[in-house]
Amino acid sequence: MDWRVPLADVNIGPEEEAAVAEVIRSGWLTMGTVTQAFEAEFAAFTGAKHALAVTNATAALHLACLALGVGVGDEVIVPSLTFVASANAIRYTGAQAVFADIESADWLNIAPQAIEASITPRSKAIMVVHYAGYACDMPATLEIARKHGLAVIEDAAHAVGASLQGKPLGTWGDIGCYSFFGNKNLTTGEGGMLVTDSDELAEKLRILRSHGMTTLTWDRFKGHSSTYDVVDLGYNYRMDEMRAAMGRVQLAKLPAGNARRGELTALYRELLAEHTPQISLPFQEARSQGSYHIMPVLLPEGMDKLAVMASMKAQGIQTSWHYPPVHTFSIYASNWQPQVNPLPLTESVAARELTLPLYPTMTEEQVHLVVNGLKNLGS
Repeated sequence: MDWRVPLADVNIGPEEEAAVAEVIRSGWLTMGTVTQAFEAEFAAFTGAKHALAVTNATAALHLACLALGVGVGDEVIVPSLTFVASANAIRYTGAQAVFADIESADWLNIAPQAIEASITPRSKAIMVVHYAGYACDMPATLEIARKHGLAVIEDAAHAVGASLQGKPLGTWGDIGCYSFFGNKNLTTGEGGMLVTDSDELAEKLRILRSHGMTTLTWDRFKGHSSTYDVVDLGYNYRMDEMRAAMGRVQLAKLPAGNARRGELTALYRELLAEHTPQISLPFQEARSQGSYHIMPVLLPEGMDKLAVMASMKAQGIQTSWHYPPVHTFSIYASNWQPQVNPLPLTESVAARELTLPLYPTMTEEQVHLVVNGLKNLGS
């Protein structure tokens, strides 16, 4: 469909094309010096000691769980208001995802008090998700983690370039995980990144990322090593040079792109408050510097969301839903016990949440079109 206003759009130009073409001409396409440069630049950008590029954020989350020793019989506390990959990465290890409720309809992130209430003797880690690129309460979460001896994984898939108290999201916990999927603020088509300040964890992640091997193909090609050992059951989660080249260009564009997203978010909030006061706007409290990855709004109680989405589609405006709660999917619903672990805020917010278009190349005119489309619903 030819959208008047698509949900998202990529900000890719001749710089990315040239960077990828240079890699192709070099003749070396798999992980090598370009990926290493991307990792170094990303580490500098976030202030992390180590950054490791991977195939996608799901792989990053999986590796994070493995490096922290999550396994069969363990539990990891995670929000249900997230993309299913957060919980799936936990399940890959044989551990159980334990869902905790969000703070409120004003702040759609996992609630510290819900985290603490979910802790059992089997708890191994906490996985926070910085929904829409706004910060979870990391000081409170880390205090709980230290109190109970739990590791902290940050799912920062939405949050590249966001910060809390001046500290980048993804660098508060033991390991941070980022997504470079096609609709993300920084995209390589598919891709992801892990960050950590721990030398020990970084080494585990490197080994697990590449088949459990002690050296990479690039090392052997350049003569730095003539053999290798396999010391763990690893995976093929390496990023290639073409995506890394694209990522380096995208990283340079990121601050301007996030700033533009912030300007458009401010315009949305101004217009929606004026013209559609019945629609609620989360994340208005100035708790953190967001990345403004998506523009979530909450429809009035009882409004038919699918009908709203269909109406907006008829006007050429693409909308979405972030997210159907993970605990309601068939694979997870069979193990969820609502009487033991109720998630009333998650369910209420998910039923009302509507995601509006937001991307750096969006125009003010398009924001007005979206708001007018919502305003027309009440006319």
